[in-house]
Amino acid sequence: MTVHFIGAGPGAADLITVRGRDLMARCPVCLYAGSLIPRELLAHCPPGARIVNTASMSLEQIMEEISAAEARGEDVARLHSGDLSVWSAMGEQLRRLRALDIAYTVTPGVPSFAAAAATLGAELTLPGLCQSVVLTRTSGRATAMPEGENLAAFAATGAVLAIHLSIHVATKVQAELLPHYGADCPAAIVWRASWPDETVVRTTVGELAQAVATSMERTAIILVGRSISAQEFGESRLYAADYDRRYRPLGTEPRFPGNGAAVDTATDRPLPEAQA
Repeated sequence: MTVHFIGAGPGAADLITVRGRDLMARCPVCLYAGSLIPRELLAHCPPGARIVNTASMSLEQIMEEISAAEARGEDVARLHSGDLSVWSAMGEQLRRLRALDIAYTVTPGVPSFAAAAATLGAELTLPGLCQSVVLTRTSGRATAMPEGENLAAFAATGAVLAIHLSIHVATKVQAELLPHYGADCPAAIVWRASWPDETVVRTTVGELAQAVATSMERTAIILVGRSISAQEFGESRLYAADYDRRYRPLGTEPRFPGNGAAVDTATDRPLPEAQA
């Protein structure tokens, strides 16, 4: 028996991974966070599957469901929204599974910040403007922020900030960002990215608090940074015609010899068949 933790993606039913979909189809039990996962995703469950909405359940009740499935010898698909690596509450479940010696796997999902950037049509790491993205949030009732992890500290780096679970304190967010980004820095609010009722508001740091729509709740992401709407930026050297790279060697003494043939990534040398 195995518990398969699956990142269900940001909302759109077709943004789950193929692996996640196939695991769901094999599991006779599905536990899903119903407050953030669309019911359309449950169509991937096999006929007759036990489907449990965990939105109103405590951690102990969730573990009881998993233990009951183990007693029956039934695999469990455990669905969480977005990707499991951030703010999923997966860690505390894995700790209990390890204590109970119950096997598990983890399948990543499309994170909500990536869906928001896709909606904006934005590459967040543009040459000459920004090469870092910080995923963060403000303190909430469920989880406080550790000392040193605050918006002002992250803003001082100039990185793009993807601020989650903070739409309700937009005025506070704006006040902390203004000294570092300035009032004219581009910002965007994306509510329920990839859902049918997705809402997008493009704004600036100076107008951020006023831009928050009354319908927006905790599932909104605030993106802040110069790359969000930039048109003037450098181009990556990756595709430059004069850039000597592994799969497009240039000159008489290229850094990566082999004329674009297969290369051993451990030694950067052509594979034997390429040398023949």
